[in-house]
Amino acid sequence: MRYRIETDLAGECKIPADAYYGINSFRAKENFVVSNVKVHRQMIKSLSVVKRAAAYANMKAGNISVEIADAIMLACDDVLNGRLISQFITDMIQGGAGTAMNMNMNEVIANRAEEILGGNLGEYKIVHPIDHVNFAQSTNDVVPTAAKIASIRMTKKLITELKKLHKTYIDLAHKYAEVIKIGRTHLQDALPISLGQEFSAYASSLERDIERLKSSSEDLTYINIGATAIGTGLNANKTYFETVYTKLSELTKISFKPAPNLVDSTRNLDAFVWLSSAIKILAINLSKTASDLRLLSSGPDGGLNEINLPDYQVGSTMIPNKVNPVAPELINQIAFDVMGNDVTITKAAEAGQLELNVFQPIIFHKIFSNLELLRRGAEIFREKALTGITVNKDKCISYVERSNSVVTALTPHIGYKKMTELIRESLITGQKVKDMIIEKNIMDENEVSKILNLVRMTKPGIIRESIINKQKK
Repeated sequence: MRYRIETDLAGECKIPADAYYGINSFRAKENFVVSNVKVHRQMIKSLSVVKRAAAYANMKAGNISVEIADAIMLACDDVLNGRLISQFITDMIQGGAGTAMNMNMNEVIANRAEEILGGNLGEYKIVHPIDHVNFAQSTNDVVPTAAKIASIRMTKKLITELKKLHKTYIDLAHKYAEVIKIGRTHLQDALPISLGQEFSAYASSLERDIERLKSSSEDLTYINIGATAIGTGLNANKTYFETVYTKLSELTKISFKPAPNLVDSTRNLDAFVWLSSAIKILAINLSKTASDLRLLSSGPDGGLNEINLPDYQVGSTMIPNKVNPVAPELINQIAFDVMGNDVTITKAAEAGQLELNVFQPIIFHKIFSNLELLRRGAEIFREKALTGITVNKDKCISYVERSNSVVTALTPHIGYKKMTELIRESLITGQKVKDMIIEKNIMDENEVSKILNLVRMTKPGIIRESIINKQKK
């Protein structure tokens, strides 16, 4: 392999002759061999968008020539198109608040722009990583701005997947609206409910999750590009500052605004904590739903066995024909990981000191991981667990018919004390409470049947029957 020699304050370094990265990137790769997880592709693209907007703004502000700005923007386009993706070599977890990933981007763009203008890789005689690509910028405004772009984009992709999941919940709510089953609280028999109402509840919680993600994403549109190192905007003139926001919004199709206080925005990362909280709540709700489905499908002989999840994977290496709820189990495990990552994000955000939070890399790494895990998990959950669910209607109704809790509807007519006595007697004699009430002439048979009508019991006046239709619209 042919090499070129590059030099910095620490001395010389051999860089592959055809590499677009330079000595700063190479040293960072050598220094931070930690997770073996490279900077997320969406983060790389977002960094290149920031650099493209900055080049345009610097050109308008007269900070760099039109020729150099055009070359830089063409190089950024190459990054966006994926042509240079292999040149981003640093670990996502790194010291320096993200300086390594910023310099990796600066060097790749500078070398590609140099090449476009007829120069040689590694010479930086025409285009320099700092003097041109990073002009009027700092890692401290570039990296968080790029992370916000990446987070917004990834959140949008997650929301798209969640909307598909929501539609599946609603479809199941309609499909099984008339399937009556026993509701359970404390894992004990409660009151009758329809399976459709349960799926409607899953849909309702998911709607709140989506709204929380949208709201927290909106907070990310306030950025600190132009704040430079600590929020004072040193070396970024007015024309650059005004232009870079306009151009960045144009390139991303996201309406970015300067943070109200750039010093605050440079030192505090609470916007990412808010997004992480919304992501965590989503994970909790999805995991709760997954656990419900595991319980409802438990069995077939020793569990509830009210529903059947699709059979798409061998469940046991020992027990023939065993089917396990592997897709819901996957969601549970993703949720555990997301909750742990949220703790990391929370601690890292709190640990920032004075004018900068140097723990940006771990925060962004965990945010991206959570968004990616949940997007993929939601897709698998929808395709492998929810689509194809079947219901054991006879089993559902049998639990209702066997449960004494159903006669709770008669309590207002008979009284709590009397109902308790009848249920206790029923447990001893084995006779149904309904039959005892009729035999003892406590209530008329027609009246009892009317009150204990299961369809009526699951759709009382306090429950808005329009909920599912409203959601469908």
